[in-house]
Amino acid sequence: MVVGDFPEEVDTLIIGSGPGGYVAAIRAAQMGQSVTIVEKDNLGGVCLNVGCVPSKALIQAGHRYHEAQTGDDMGITAENVSVDFSKVQEWKSSVVQKLTGGVDGLLKSNKVNIVRGEAYFSDRDSVKVSTDEYNSQTYKFKNCIVATGSRPIELPNFKYSSRVIDSTGALSLEDIPQKLVVIGGGYIGIELAGAYANLGTEVTVLEGEERILTGFEKQMAQLVNKRLKNNNVTIETKAFAQSVEESEDGVHVTAEVNGEEKSFDADYVLVSVGRKPNSDELGLEQIGVEIDDKGLIKVDEQCRSTNEQIYAIGDIVPGAPLAHKASYEGKVAAEAISGEAAAVDYLAMPMVVFSDPELASVGYTEQEAKDAGYDVTAAKFPFQANGRALSLNDSEGFMKLVTRKEDGLVIGAQIAGPNASDMIAEAGLAIEGGMTAEDLAMTIHAHPTLGEITMETAEVALGLPVHVTK
Repeated sequence: MVVGDFPEEVDTLIIGSGPGGYVAAIRAAQMGQSVTIVEKDNLGGVCLNVGCVPSKALIQAGHRYHEAQTGDDMGITAENVSVDFSKVQEWKSSVVQKLTGGVDGLLKSNKVNIVRGEAYFSDRDSVKVSTDEYNSQTYKFKNCIVATGSRPIELPNFKYSSRVIDSTGALSLEDIPQKLVVIGGGYIGIELAGAYANLGTEVTVLEGEERILTGFEKQMAQLVNKRLKNNNVTIETKAFAQSVEESEDGVHVTAEVNGEEKSFDADYVLVSVGRKPNSDELGLEQIGVEIDDKGLIKVDEQCRSTNEQIYAIGDIVPGAPLAHKASYEGKVAAEAISGEAAAVDYLAMPMVVFSDPELASVGYTEQEAKDAGYDVTAAKFPFQANGRALSLNDSEGFMKLVTRKEDGLVIGAQIAGPNASDMIAEAGLAIEGGMTAEDLAMTIHAHPTLGEITMETAEVALGLPVHVTK
């Protein structure tokens, strides 16, 4: 029997509980709105459940195993080091459960109503949420924030199966594969290639461009390329995957590499060639929400779509598919709905790859700054000249600081090296706060720390380096 559907009224309805949706919900509730959040799967979205968080847990496990085998330089050796991969997966899952449980608690403590089901727009100001085959509930909203995220792109000749896997499948394997083919040398493919290589897998990366990690400066990507090759990873560039033959035991992948046909055998093939926005199957077009040919929702500086009651954030709007971008946009949208003069500003939006070494970038690169018409100074400082990096036995890498010549204003930074993902925040703060190289140089940094590299790079920008020669 179908249960009667009597519309419930809510100030703000949010579809999707990933790092964009749940943050928007909390901020909207803090601003005094009555908020309902709809989620068809697990709270936390892709990031917390099958993306950012579990991948970093797997990467960390790989680092621990690799370090246990390669401590000879420090005089540390270990015998019979082994991996119980089922325990690794249990630990990874425990990390995910702690965070998703935390999201549930935060939403409830902020009095956000959590609804489980699949949403579809039935009118310009109404959403029908199907909870099962027979039951649905309509919610009439004053404003709605769409935060439905994205999903992996599937290649026509590589349909997902038990052997042809996406990033979610790669994170949930029961055993460590002996051989793995990775299609795509972007951040997802490279992070997972590095993780499994550290766990002992023989990895082959097929990248269609001339190099991996094309979103980062060439010199930064070269460091990662070198480390991967030293860790038994084969990187084929100008390589285009053509077909796959599956068997009970593995896959046979055929690719065109520099114009020649090559084949690769492996246990699995991981397809990581990008993500597709989950903007379809919501009924957005029929309520006046304009979507481009890539499936991205067009929004203004307050994340408002062409339907003034509908806002969109995260992977379904233009820009890099980053969890922290989604969270930032979620706050902007929630505050805009509340009448605040909030607007997005992406200049200090960091980009990070948890590769080996880690890569991080914020603001302009040197070339981007020049293309934008700035006269800049690009100062570099090597990790090799930092005591903490040497004591970590991980001193390969550098920091580059991009400053405006006329006044030393910090407008960009790039870091390749250990803990780059953490270090980039200081450069982001400098850009956001309108700081100069002198401000960074005059800030006292604890010694010995990796953080000193930021101070040292700023001193190079000022022409007053202490620990490197001019």
